[in-house]
Amino acid sequence: MSVSYTLQAVTRRSGLGLSVNGFKRAAHRRGYSTATPLPDTLPLVGIRVLDMTRVLAGPYCTQILADLGAEVIKVEHPVRGDDTRAWGPPYAKYKKGTKEGPGESAYYLAVNRNKKSIGLSFAHKSGVEILHKLAKECDVLVENYLPGNLKKYNMGYETLSAINPKLIYASITGYGQTGPYSNRAGYDVMVEAEMGLMHITGSRDGPPVKVGVAVTDLTTGLYTSNAIMAALLARARTGKGQHIDACLSDCQVATLANLASSALISGEKDSGRWGTAHPSIVPYRSYKTLDGDVLFGGGNDRLFGVLSDRLGHPEWKTDPRFVTNNVRVKHRVELDSMIEEITKQKTTQEWLEIFEGSGMPYAAVNDIQGTLNHSHVQARGMVQEIDHPDCGPIKLVNTPIKYSHAKPSIRTPPPTLGQHTDEILREFLEFDDERIAQLKQEGVVS
Repeated sequence: MSVSYTLQAVTRRSGLGLSVNGFKRAAHRRGYSTATPLPDTLPLVGIRVLDMTRVLAGPYCTQILADLGAEVIKVEHPVRGDDTRAWGPPYAKYKKGTKEGPGESAYYLAVNRNKKSIGLSFAHKSGVEILHKLAKECDVLVENYLPGNLKKYNMGYETLSAINPKLIYASITGYGQTGPYSNRAGYDVMVEAEMGLMHITGSRDGPPVKVGVAVTDLTTGLYTSNAIMAALLARARTGKGQHIDACLSDCQVATLANLASSALISGEKDSGRWGTAHPSIVPYRSYKTLDGDVLFGGGNDRLFGVLSDRLGHPEWKTDPRFVTNNVRVKHRVELDSMIEEITKQKTTQEWLEIFEGSGMPYAAVNDIQGTLNHSHVQARGMVQEIDHPDCGPIKLVNTPIKYSHAKPSIRTPPPTLGQHTDEILREFLEFDDERIAQLKQEGVVS
């Protein structure tokens, strides 16, 4: 399939309303500043996203879209940029002779690849006018301001949908557009606490703890990207855009999954925190080794038999205390203690070698460096080195999903603040150099 035919097909399906020639011009304007061309096999090629998000949930959502080929224009405060630009150390340090400052923060670099950055203030009337023009040219807008905040700047859904009826407008908030908590700000950790996750995370007799990564932000970003793609399919059928109301609290409740279902069905209080253990399966947890920890998952009686044999205690398979999972759960403390007395006698690597090929689910408990340098992680291409214009070679975590035809990848490094301001204003909105210079002088753009 030729590129022009692909773009024609995208035009018909998405209802963008561009002629084929117009789309060719748009495709030319949308070219990234990179030696690697945008593959036309990527699922979202031809889709343009106006990204008005910062921190994690929103940028993670738009990065997923960017990985899949969408052109993402990241709108940032012209001076501060995304909040996470200041969230360091660590920083990828600037090369000599490029920029002043500590560098690009690792946090920011984690969720902003394959995007373009425009530094723009919508506190200025001229800034709002620019955003209105960009919204008219975009298929999707994603924002994560408190409900109603953007309305004050004439950037609410009602205003922009009147300008572009085909616009898909996704709002990501802590607690949603409605409900008694809707006007509350909500970082991930607050929602983890309020919506049940912190209560079930931590050691059995320890205090509630947050998950080690902002998992509620990430699941919200995932849910929202999925909703946007579904809305694009709906628009192809109806020709209409719509407003998506996504929030951390709803997504956290949804991802309580089987635990929420158990509470709803039984009507009883949950069983609390279990650390690495499982409330209904024994053995199923991590055990200390000579130099670390190893995890075993004895999910059925056959696997418990494998574990017993490899630990050198085949007699456990016929021991009345352990013969079925039901009785093993009753003798949990006793059995776990017996297993750990044995695992402490060898290193983690020795146990991995003993269980290799056994069919038993087992794993080392690795730290982050151990994970990133893991042979399987490396073999799956999950770490990619890319050349950053101001920092030189940097390593980033790659996009995780593999396709048989499309090849999502890190095409461009996360942009520096305002890196593409001139390009966007000149090529998308046809502003001349004099007007761009005036906007910079007025502090509207950077």
